[in-house]
Amino acid sequence: MDKIELWKGEAPYFDGSIGQERPSITPFLVPDGAVHGAMIVAPGGGYTMKAAHEGAPVAQRLNEMGIHAFVLDYRVAPYHMPVMLEDAQRAIRLVRYLAKDFRVDAGHVGIMGFSAGGHLTGMCGTHWDMGYEGAPDPVERMSSRPDAIAPCYGALNINRMRYASFNEAMTGKKDIDIYEARAYSPEYHISPATPPTFLFHTAADPLVPVELSIEFAQRCADCNVPVELHVYPFGPHGIGLGSEQAPGADSWSGLLGAFLKQHGF
Repeated sequence: MDKIELWKGEAPYFDGSIGQERPSITPFLVPDGAVHGAMIVAPGGGYTMKAAHEGAPVAQRLNEMGIHAFVLDYRVAPYHMPVMLEDAQRAIRLVRYLAKDFRVDAGHVGIMGFSAGGHLTGMCGTHWDMGYEGAPDPVERMSSRPDAIAPCYGALNINRMRYASFNEAMTGKKDIDIYEARAYSPEYHISPATPPTFLFHTAADPLVPVELSIEFAQRCADCNVPVELHVYPFGPHGIGLGSEQAPGADSWSGLLGAFLKQHGF
């Protein structure tokens, strides 16, 4: 299906001279005519690009499991936070607003992402609101709280990242202070209101330390947030649905599907 722009007309902060398209979602719908839960899919790419193998193929896999999917085309550098977060929050609101049009269960709208998209997913799960009653734009009246999140090998604590370029792409600054680092690290903002969370990572990931997923899962457990974590012993960063270098890790998508079904998707 065709892309749907997140905002009609000009998007907030949009700068046509940068050369990026307006932020949008592309629907991938289960073709059975029934109502299903939906997941927004945020590909990774270090906030400098979006990795294609973490977008449409993942959405199609979700469809196979009976879940609608919407691939998010969010803005990246030289845009910087909070632009990406506002794009993702708007996508959640928009899917809820268009729920009847797309046969989406508005009470089961989640978000998942990979690497930088995993960071964005974690931010959505810890920074949300219930909508703005009376807002002139009816989309803004919708809640931005996801009903489930799945940060996949996500950069969930930027204090622990192994390459500084990630932080620069995200914030637009070469150096950030401890307050900004904490503000943009989802791990520090987990609460009992954080949505049910699914995580997976490879222990050998050379770019995003596996400890970030482990510690995020522990904080979820400490707050009584339903959480499921899978760590695979082998595999590089950015495996998407699977990799020959990550034997067995392709099982994560089926495990995610079972997790989402347990939570009503």
